[in-house]
Order: sequence, then structure tokens, then C-alpha cells
Amino acid sequence: MTASTLIDGVILLWFIEVALAAAFVAIDIQRTPEAQVMKWGFVIVTFYSGPIGALLYALSCREPLPGTHEAFVAVKWRQVVGSTMHCVAGDGIGILLAAVVTAALKLPRGVDLIVEYAAGFLFGWTIFQALFMKNLMGGSYKRSLRATFLPELLSMNGVMAGMAVVMVPWMTHDLQATQPMSAHFWFTMSIALTAGFVVAFPINWWLVDRGLKHGMMTVRPQGAPVPLAAGLALAGYAMQEGPASDQMTNEMEHAGSQVMETRVSRVGLVGMTAISFVVLAAGIGIAGIAGNLTLR
Repeated sequence: MTASTLIDGVILLWFIEVALAAAFVAIDIQRTPEAQVMKWGFVIVTFYSGPIGALLYALSCREPLPGTHEAFVAVKWRQVVGSTMHCVAGDGIGILLAAVVTAALKLPRGVDLIVEYAAGFLFGWTIFQALFMKNLMGGSYKRSLRATFLPELLSMNGVMAGMAVVMVPWMTHDLQATQPMSAHFWFTMSIALTAGFVVAFPINWWLVDRGLKHGMMTVRPQGAPVPLAAGLALAGYAMQEGPASDQMTNEMEHAGSQVMETRVSRVGLVGMTAISFVVLAAGIGIAGIAGNLTLR
């Protein structure tokens, strides 16, 4: 068995796993009391990451028992998974569309990264963040654009940093991975987006912790009785003190209508912005060392 045959077998197995994982999430998530945009996000991310996405859904969003979703998703790391997933889902669509176009134009990989970054950010910001979440901003799209610009930018820096480290070296050494008609291309982009999720996760942790991004939400059918377990969770949160518990109670009572309370100074925001760009520069730098940014 040659190395090429082995790689092709691995890629085939990966896409079989992706199909099964995406089918599971798409079907199972329908009974999970999560916001619709987050449901779409989990399905999309599972198409990117296969069994990893399905595992994240099961561990961070899937209601373990009826009426327990509120308490289950309140844990900080699960909130951050939701925030990162929402970002990667939207950014990934823009990145993939741009990657197909740049491949057809045979642009150098350095230029390719710039175009993909711009497309991913614009799609993720204007559609998946601002448009889909405008109801959380009182229904104003302009207000939503302003509120989501910087959080989306910081998160996107992490996504592209992780992707570049995988994408550029892989495509440098595997020419099939540069062709959208090849399974190697989609396998490479799949692994790259998964790496982007990993790098963006700690940035999203900071954003969620400061109230700059939303995480998971619980959406119960309007007029439906609140399950006993959910009612107990609401009562527990109501007894807690502090802005964070007030914010969580508001999310639950209004079926996902979240009022994000910013808890970060201007200096802290500038510092984190700088860090995110350092992470992006480091990712591109590693990509340039391990691969070639000038070739197609």
C-alpha cells in the first residue's frame, strides 16, 4: 500500500464520519431547546469537524434530561463552546467560498489568506453575528453591527491563525489540496477550520467572560409550561447575587433574548485586541516557515 493510497483511505473514512456525525446532530438537535441560529451553527461546525463537532454538541449543548438545559449550558466552558462555534460556523462559510474563488484565480497563498480573512470576517460579522443576533440588540441591525464588530474581529483573528498553520504547509506539500475538485482540498480545509476553533476558543473565553459575546441560550416554546428542573434552575439563579446571575436569569426568562453586560475596561479591550493580532501574526509566521506563502 502506497502513502498516497493510505492518505486517500484516511480522507474517505473522515468524510464518512463527517456525514454520520452531521446527520446525528441535524436530527438530534431538533429536540434541544436551543436558539435556532445556534442549532444551525452546530450542524455547520459538525460538517467542518465531523465527530469532533458531534462530541462538542453532546457535551456542551444536548439536554441530558428534560428541563435541564438551562442549568446544563450555564457552565462557563459550555458558554464559550457556543460562542466559538457560532463564530467558526459563520466565518467558515465565508472562508470556504473565498478559498474556492482564490483557487480558481490561482492566487499566491499569502494573498489567498488575506482574501479568506476578509471574506470570513465580513460574512461572519454581517450575517451570522449582526443579522442573526439583531433581536438581542432591540431589533436594530445597525446597533447589532456596532456591538458585534470588535468581538467578531478578535475571534476571527484566532480562527485564521489556527487555519493558516494547517492550511499553508499542507497545501505547499500536497498539490491536490489546492484544488477544490479534489477531496484533499476539503479534507485540508476541514482540519484547518477545526484548528481555527481550537485557537479561537481562549479568545472567546475572554469575550464571554467580559460579556462581549453570547454563549448558549435556552429557548422554550412560547406559552409552554416551564419544566420542573428548569424552574428549579431559574429559582437558583434568582437567589444568586451579581450581574452575571442577573444576566443569566434574563436569558432564561426571555427565551434567549440576551442583554449582554460589558465588564471590561478600555485598556483591557485594547490589550486583548493587540494580543489577538499577535496570535494572528504568529499563525501566519509559522505557516510561512513550515510552508510557502508565495506559491499557489
